[in-house]
Amino acid sequence: MAKGKSGGGVQNKAIYSRISFLQQAAVTLASISDPFADSERSEAANTSFSDEPTSVRAFNVVGSGRMGLDGMSRRLATDLRAVSLKTRIRLKPAVKRTICKFCDSVLIDGQSCTSTVENRSKGGSKPWADVLVRKCHTCGRERRYPVSGARQKRKTERGLDGSNGNSQKQNRKDV
Repeated sequence: MAKGKSGGGVQNKAIYSRISFLQQAAVTLASISDPFADSERSEAANTSFSDEPTSVRAFNVVGSGRMGLDGMSRRLATDLRAVSLKTRIRLKPAVKRTICKFCDSVLIDGQSCTSTVENRSKGGSKPWADVLVRKCHTCGRERRYPVSGARQKRKTERGLDGSNGNSQKQNRKDV
């Protein structure tokens, strides 16, 4: 007898776990405050007149630890996007919104981005016109997301079929 299939599992589980790890690591590195700020200042003062080569002293520059962590988090976010594109796995909208589309920075409210809610309707009278605007501090670009409006259903779910549009096109050709 042939062996039966086991219970339904998640396909590509390893890829999903890799994407999850990359996202968690990028957010963690981006949210860490500068842990080496005080120790770097003292080391920079002590090593500025030492006999070390200039390439070694370049790593002891004040504030380089924070920039290194930001760079690592951006690299992880870039890898996350590359893995999802290469394996053709869709990222959830919540994950997409935490990464800047233009510079791959991890967006954390108040730290690496600014979030505001805009309503450009006349006098703000239309509550369904609220838009969340997230501005990245790294590249200065803005992204806009609808806040309270429900997504429109797909054409097939709305009960509309494409026959009306096709018949109109055929009528135009006959004329």
